[in-house]
Amino acid sequence: MSESTHEPTLDQDTPIAPEGQGPIADIEALASKMSDARAAVGQSIFGQELVVEESMITLLAGGHILLIGVPGLGKTRLVQTLGTVFGLDDKRVQFTPDLMPADILGSEVLEENDAGRRSFRFVKGPVFAQLLMADEINRASPRTQSALLQAMQERSVTIAGQPHPLPAPFHVLATQNPIEQEGTYPLPEAQLDRFLVQIDVPYPARDAERDILMATSGTDEAESEQVFDTASLMAAQTLVRRMPVGEAVVETILDLVRACRPEEDTAPEVVREGVGWGPGPRAAQALMLTVRARALLDGRLVPSADDVAAMAAPVLSHRMALTFAARARGQNLSQVISEVTERATKVEVAA
Repeated sequence: MSESTHEPTLDQDTPIAPEGQGPIADIEALASKMSDARAAVGQSIFGQELVVEESMITLLAGGHILLIGVPGLGKTRLVQTLGTVFGLDDKRVQFTPDLMPADILGSEVLEENDAGRRSFRFVKGPVFAQLLMADEINRASPRTQSALLQAMQERSVTIAGQPHPLPAPFHVLATQNPIEQEGTYPLPEAQLDRFLVQIDVPYPARDAERDILMATSGTDEAESEQVFDTASLMAAQTLVRRMPVGEAVVETILDLVRACRPEEDTAPEVVREGVGWGPGPRAAQALMLTVRARALLDGRLVPSADDVAAMAAPVLSHRMALTFAARARGQNLSQVISEVTERATKVEVAA
């Protein structure tokens, strides 16, 4: 079943710009504010411009992020910085093999009052935050991983049959180490599909690494400043969903997603022979949101095919898998996505 549309619980007409200036002024004002937010993140995160941009796009789109990278690349620092800059109440959970679902969601405890009357009281877990960092999420057991499924999809959790809504907005930013797999549990496809994007965090460039050395090895470290608050972020997320999308871009999104499914007649040979399973409708929904957010981040009124090409890999890479035979032939999923994207968007995309 496709992902239901999650609208922020905020008045749909809440303006970003001063009242009376209209949606164009809202977009221009938000683009300026996002530029300030990017600069604020840059005070703590050096280099990694693409990672920062894709993270901000995902927060604008109201989604969850899976950060993939080796230890020491600043994934934890990035999450903490985003929480500060966007004014979100953030909490961190270190995922370990002995972590239990109640350690994340919370549990009911039996209490007795002065009159001797007993009753249950729900004690909230760390999931009751606006920004939850799930550090090394693949180290927890599948049972514990699945505790986040309802939270990520429905923005609520059910304990002892009672639903408990989560704070708004609600974002999960999970990290994963791609090289150390001993003692880990791969995320199931259903959970991967809940992440709006997967962001691969590369090693920093030499100049950026020099800046990291100088900024973090002294007595003082630069701190990022808050730019957004909860109300302004939710208004921005609402504005993203109200942006118009041209029919040509909609058709490009559908062409791209459907071409990545090996069962489709329109799938190219590289997909039919090398892809085991392809993206579902959530991928199209994710592309629709992220291309809007990317255009808005640049101050543009409508998204284009370039935005689809730019967001294809982050949106599709965790929603597809190569067959064993394709991996044995040395095929690479990013190359497959790049080839299909180039065909669908008619733009030059680097492999």
